[in-house]
Amino acid sequence: MKIGIFTALFHDRPIEAALDYIAEAGIQSVELGGGAYPGSRHLDDFGGAKALIADAGKRKQLVKAIESRGLILSAISVHGNPLHPNKKIADEHHEVFTDAVLLAEALHGDGIMPQATVNGFSGCPGDSARAKNPNWVTCAWPDEFREILDYQWRVAARYWRAQNRFLKQHGVVFAIEMHPGFICYNNDTLLKLRKVAGDRIGVNFDPSHLWWQGIDPLAAVRQLGEAGALFHCHAKDTRIDPQNSGVNGNLDTQSYGDIANRSWVFRSVGYGHDEAWWKDFVSVLRMVGYDYVLSIEHEDGLMSSNEGLHKALDVLKRSVIAEKPGPMFWAKD
Repeated sequence: MKIGIFTALFHDRPIEAALDYIAEAGIQSVELGGGAYPGSRHLDDFGGAKALIADAGKRKQLVKAIESRGLILSAISVHGNPLHPNKKIADEHHEVFTDAVLLAEALHGDGIMPQATVNGFSGCPGDSARAKNPNWVTCAWPDEFREILDYQWRVAARYWRAQNRFLKQHGVVFAIEMHPGFICYNNDTLLKLRKVAGDRIGVNFDPSHLWWQGIDPLAAVRQLGEAGALFHCHAKDTRIDPQNSGVNGNLDTQSYGDIANRSWVFRSVGYGHDEAWWKDFVSVLRMVGYDYVLSIEHEDGLMSSNEGLHKALDVLKRSVIAEKPGPMFWAKD
């Protein structure tokens, strides 16, 4: 298992400088933004995804930049909403998704990407074909909410069935980050989409989005791993504020900057849950056969990027299991 990082954290510097910092920190893998919400800062240093797909020479430059520092590329991330009721937004996010799939296929063939993986969101439609904005339904009553959900799942199933065929054609998997605001936000919805769309669709497991929904990430990741749906993992923590949560619950629309009044906030690894929890997490991942990357995503409003990254690394380096298990000499296997 390798420790990686989502390089959106380094949007303020060119890729060569970002990779120097990453390698010096002892990180082993990078996840690059390919467009939509994360942007494509570092792919743009080589002309962007389309240029890299079309030009093997540009890809060679990217591969050399990563490989020469002893790194691998774990995923291309295009977190967006291709189901957005605004056609312009939906089309833009669909285009960056398809470009990311084609680029992942090419980079996997170039040898820098062990597993051709694209990360993103499931998307969320509006409440009808006439909608202007997404509509995330959080309860089953009044009954019109069920009607909205029926409509949204028809839209999602049709779109993702087509994308599953596209992914299969190009030997790529799509790892959905389960996140409130989108139709896939927990195991039930993720596995439902996988069932109706196909098995090239799985999960980029981020425990931080589950804690504030009241989900146990250890139970969730075990079920997804046993289902063969675990493709990629993020390392990000969440702290629940007992005072604010106790009064208001965890359905929180306060500004992310209003930390003192929020019920929960994203934290660097180790600042929401202790090292023992992260060691349990790594052990469950290994138990269900996951041996790829834990990719750090920094979104901690109480720490600088530099401090948050290094403190997360400190915990993860002591938690990650890097070697294959030896023979069970103390008992019959």
